[in-house]
Amino acid sequence: MSWQERYVQQFYRGRPGWIDGTAQFHQMCSRYITRDSRVLEIGAGPPNPTSEFLSRVSRSVIGLDVDAAVKTNPFLKEAHLYDGKVFPFPDASFGAVLTDYALEHVEDPPALFREVHRVLVPGGVFLFRTPNIFHYVSFFSRFLPDSISPWLRNRPSDHPVYPKFFRCNSERACRRTLSESGFEVLDLALIEKEPSYGMKSRFLFLPMMVYERLVNSTPLFRQLRANILCAARRA
Repeated sequence: MSWQERYVQQFYRGRPGWIDGTAQFHQMCSRYITRDSRVLEIGAGPPNPTSEFLSRVSRSVIGLDVDAAVKTNPFLKEAHLYDGKVFPFPDASFGAVLTDYALEHVEDPPALFREVHRVLVPGGVFLFRTPNIFHYVSFFSRFLPDSISPWLRNRPSDHPVYPKFFRCNSERACRRTLSESGFEVLDLALIEKEPSYGMKSRFLFLPMMVYERLVNSTPLFRQLRANILCAARRA
C-alpha cells in the first residue's frame, strides 16, 4: 500500500461517517431526482462517475457537451453536441438539469442559467458542483499552468484542459445569478474533503490536511472550503 492510500485510509476513509465529495454531491442529487425524471447532464463528457450514478437513478439521462467525446459515454440515453449558446431542446423538456465541475469553464453563466431555466419544467431542479474561488486551489489555478494539476494529484490528466473563467464560483455569485435567472435556492453547501491536490508529497498532503481540519472546524471558515454544491428550483 502506498503512503497516499495509507494516509487517505487513516485520516479520511477510516473515520466514522466520512464520505467523499462525489458521494456527497450524489446524495444531494438523489433527493431531487426520481426514476421518472428526465435528466440533462451539461458537460457530460466521456464515461464518468456522475453519468453512471445518474443512469442508476433515472431512466432517461441526456448528455450535452461541447466535446464530441460525449458520444462515447455509455451511461447516456442520448448525447448531443452543444454550440455553447443555445441548448438543442424545446422549452420545459427536463425535470432536472445537472452539471458537475463544468460551471467554472462557463464564460457567461447568466446566459447558461437562462437556458437551464428555459428547458426545465416548472418546479424542475438545477443541480451543480463547482470549485469555490476562495479556496487556495482555485485561486492559484488562475495563475499556474494547467499541467500542474495532474502533477499535484500524482496521476495523469483524465480530461482535456478547458479555459477557466470562475465567473460564478462563490456562494454570493451563485445565489445572485440563480435569483436573477428565476431560481429559488433549495440547498447550498460548501465542502472541504481530502487533499487530492497533495498526493505528490507528504510535505503537501499534511499541511493541506491541517487546512481541511481548520476550515471544517467552524462555520466561520465555510467560505474557504473547496467546493460548492447547490440545488435550485425553477420558481
